[in-house]
Amino acid sequence: MGVTSASLESVDLVLDLIERLAASERALGVTEIARALCISKARAHRHLRALVRRGYARQDPDTERYEIGARLLPLAESARERFGVLDAMRPEMARLREATGQAVTASVVADGAVTVLEMLPGRQLIEFGVRPGARLALEGSAQGLVALAFADLAGERALEPAVQAEVEQVRRQGWATAADRVMAGVNALAAPVFDHRGRISGVLAIVGPTLMIAAQPTTDQIAEVTAATRRASQTLGWRAAA
Repeated sequence: MGVTSASLESVDLVLDLIERLAASERALGVTEIARALCISKARAHRHLRALVRRGYARQDPDTERYEIGARLLPLAESARERFGVLDAMRPEMARLREATGQAVTASVVADGAVTVLEMLPGRQLIEFGVRPGARLALEGSAQGLVALAFADLAGERALEPAVQAEVEQVRRQGWATAADRVMAGVNALAAPVFDHRGRISGVLAIVGPTLMIAAQPTTDQIAEVTAATRRASQTLGWRAAA
């Protein structure tokens, strides 16, 4: 069944309601909300009640006015943390590109997946990159192997023995590669970025041809990537164990 225009209008309205409530410093009445959004009171009331049921809005029992709900707090905190890690990784992306000449990706680990937030092109004649928003396979990418090793995702999945051994090695050495897995002739070298709680918050990786990033990267490449993730982690408040 396809998405109808009416469904899309309802989604738009719900988002408008949330934004209206969030922008107001006081609770709002249904008449005021309906007038501001140019909709009927009945329609505004119906959608507001749905938001209240889900916790995204609350209604004062005395005044019957509406305000933003507590359910949005963890969502806002999650978004803040994700954009915070990108702010911490951006300077390191530029340094990595300058030091290695390769493309650099910044990714986050969320909802059991690795999602690329940003990609900085390398200095090669042929670019090997992924678009922001792309989701990377956990077992088929260097970034995914880092997530499996440090985000406790391996315990939630039944891994083949060879993959499990690879994940354990990544956990020991602190970095991962995945030559020819995402694309033939392409490799990535990835390492984790930790937050102030010591939890994985993001993944930085250099990406390029296997001629430049071998299955066993050079000592210098490993040092550059792990130093970059260490600095980004420290920016987020992480401190190495004594």
